[in-house]
Amino acid sequence: MKVILREMMESLGTVGDEVTVANGYARNYLLPQKKAVLATPANRNLIKRERKQLELRAIKDRGKAEVLAKKIQGAVCTISGKVSEDERLYGSVTTRDIAEQLESQGFEVHRRMVMLSEPIKTLGSYIVPVQLHPDINPEVTVKVVAEE
Repeated sequence: MKVILREMMESLGTVGDEVTVANGYARNYLLPQKKAVLATPANRNLIKRERKQLELRAIKDRGKAEVLAKKIQGAVCTISGKVSEDERLYGSVTTRDIAEQLESQGFEVHRRMVMLSEPIKTLGSYIVPVQLHPDINPEVTVKVVAEE
């Protein structure tokens, strides 16, 4: 089934791309979630109009992301946790913990923006990228210390 994407989807494409997907995937997921519309001439015209608005919004969002990136670059998050004798955390530091720490410092960051490959389970200092925009990734320093 041919559909036109209304959102960027990593596995399929970007907004406005016309892609062919399995019928069930389109009927059960893409169309009900409004992530895509059927590829009809009327919808193609609709997407062309929406794409212009999206391009303007993307320019505005990129500007905001660049400003935030300058502020957040080099920020330090100190997170404390209970540790065992061999300096391993009883829990782990996740993207949620890092995002909450950044928000407490005044940065508007969602946990999905924090690009942590796997949870941090040991004490130390880590460099973690934050994806504010597809090509803007400032890095923050996360220091994991023992709770006193």
